[in-house]
Amino acid sequence: MKIIITAAVSKNNIIGKDGKVPWYSNEELGYFKRLTMTSPIIMGRKTWESIGKPLIGRLNVIITRNAEFTTPYREVVIFHSLKDAVSFFKTSVYEKIYIIGGAEVYKESIEFADEMILSEMNFNCEGSVYYPEYDGSKWILNSIELFTDFIVHHYIRKENLT
Repeated sequence: MKIIITAAVSKNNIIGKDGKVPWYSNEELGYFKRLTMTSPIIMGRKTWESIGKPLIGRLNVIITRNAEFTTPYREVVIFHSLKDAVSFFKTSVYEKIYIIGGAEVYKESIEFADEMILSEMNFNCEGSVYYPEYDGSKWILNSIELFTDFIVHHYIRKENLT
């Protein structure tokens, strides 16, 4: 099973502002939907709250430290740590799981993810939440795909290439 981080980031590395993505791109949302469809998507509670409902066609997984947190949706699974969620899927039938945010979940998962798929938007923007820094020497750029609103950079962890 592959653990894949996917994120949309501005040129100045912003991913959020006031609990939301600070831009709208129908093109990037379509790419994200095609990429993640039928796979589990793992997100932090704040990302879940910014989306507000389950994303259809995918098992939605929420990570929260709040033991009291619940949701009325059947297509949502709650874990209290990223480690527990990833461990659960290691014995599942899924070939891929996607980490979709936010900043804290990205920061933790960068240490062990197999791949990163970053949609770099074609602009800078204002915001308060940044995509975390990572050690570029541990990743190799596998491919670049050009779109009108963004460029997709697909990275693979170097140690997974052997």
